[in-house]
Amino acid sequence: MDRKKIATLGFLFVVLVVLAVIFFKSGIKEKILPTLPAPPPEVEPLTQPGLTRTVVLFFLSEEDTFLHPEEREIPATQSVVREAKQTVEELIKGSKKGYISPFPPEAKLRELYITPQGVAYVDFTKEIVEKHLSGSSAEISTIFSVVNSLAYNFDSINKVFILIEGRERETLGGHINLSRPFLPLYDLIAK
Repeated sequence: MDRKKIATLGFLFVVLVVLAVIFFKSGIKEKILPTLPAPPPEVEPLTQPGLTRTVVLFFLSEEDTFLHPEEREIPATQSVVREAKQTVEELIKGSKKGYISPFPPEAKLRELYITPQGVAYVDFTKEIVEKHLSGSSAEISTIFSVVNSLAYNFDSINKVFILIEGRERETLGGHINLSRPFLPLYDLIAK
């Protein structure tokens, strides 16, 4: 090899080393965070046999368009989420005093979550849409029987977001927009 080629290769090697040093020294340092321990598995809240809590559920009446209160006993637990789920499940079961349930009998609660900001996400099965009575008043009754029952009974819930099969849906039956959480409307409750 002649001197010119050796000098060129040497120069390229030096440039490569300098670029590598600049690359590794001047790059943004990545912060490595310590690994956080996994959250403990969710344990079923302690329930004491025989202890119950009274909740107020809201149902329709044949006499007017208002929601009528009905008290129901649910098992008391140390979990607001568990008690809120039980409240919605009792609401779906229907009235024991002859009021009208705003839910089709095939509808089921899939899940319920409560955010630290007080928004309850209530997830129903698709039957709530497929078997729902038509009309805007039927939708209002269904939505606000859930919203009012949860907000009335649980101080930590101030808004309710309705989901169907784990997803947002535009409406239950084409009338009331479900793309936002609902505040309770206590004006809909019979005096």
